[in-house]
Amino acid sequence: MWVFLVFLAIPLIEIALFLQAGAIIGTWWTLAIVVATALLGSFLVRSQGTAAISNLRQSFGDFNNPVNALAHGALIIFSGALLLTPGFFTDTVGFLLLCPPIRESVIKYFSSRVAVARFGTDSPTDHHNVTNDVIDGEFTHVDNGQRQNKAKSGWTKR
Repeated sequence: MWVFLVFLAIPLIEIALFLQAGAIIGTWWTLAIVVATALLGSFLVRSQGTAAISNLRQSFGDFNNPVNALAHGALIIFSGALLLTPGFFTDTVGFLLLCPPIRESVIKYFSSRVAVARFGTDSPTDHHNVTNDVIDGEFTHVDNGQRQNKAKSGWTKR
């Protein structure tokens, strides 16, 4: 029910803001502001998006948890969609989501409201899936100068 209210309220808010802005500054200036915010928003989304991708790559490279970088990237994409949607309300929300402190507070808010369920873990209550099979195997250590390419891959820890 609340999703219906959001989809109903946002266009009504946008129409009311367009009518008020058009009455105060005129139709052409209102349209110019909408086009200018879309252009400025696309520039800001692009620059912050590349920074978010860089942070995501760094978290993968450092073997850190990438959830925070992914959440920032998702909010930047969402803000880009809001900025490309014509309207003053959606532009305001989109520009607010481009501010890192506001993104961080949104991520903290939704993180506190989301419960994560992990499947396939060996929790203390999940002992019926544990098997005591032993697998025998052999290995050869090849790190004593036998490797052809000594360069480290991007997937190994330094």
